[in-house]
Amino acid sequence: MKVRRVYPSAPLVGAGAVVYRGKKVLLLRRRFPPNEGKWALPGGLVELGEGVEQAVLREVEEETGLRVKLERLLGVSTDIHLDGASRPRYHYILVDYVARALGTRIEPNGESSDSGWFSRAEVKKLSMTKGTRKALERFFSGPRTAPWAR
Repeated sequence: MKVRRVYPSAPLVGAGAVVYRGKKVLLLRRRFPPNEGKWALPGGLVELGEGVEQAVLREVEEETGLRVKLERLLGVSTDIHLDGASRPRYHYILVDYVARALGTRIEPNGESSDSGWFSRAEVKKLSMTKGTRKALERFFSGPRTAPWAR
């Protein structure tokens, strides 16, 4: 039996957040492709009829059980994964926010294999995508008045 692969006809829009509590950020270890086993920000695809901010609030709560307060837009990036023939297998436009956790207890929904709160020093040692690393670098180099910068 031949397996048929479905390739995107257009980029998908994803929304995520650097969720922080004090000087630590929340990361999830991805259970499924793409980037299975790597640490990532909570987030997911924007659904039809949904705003980007609504999507990130929904996705963070679905994936972690946490409610958050969005504080600011962190950045927009592109994430493209090519197959062996250099065709786009995955193509995402990612919109990331900074969000403050309104709770402390993480209740993963099964999409991640692990989760945790990590300091800036701990983040540097983790295996993660380039996009996640860039978002965290932007976050940690943010305004000096921010709680994570003190």
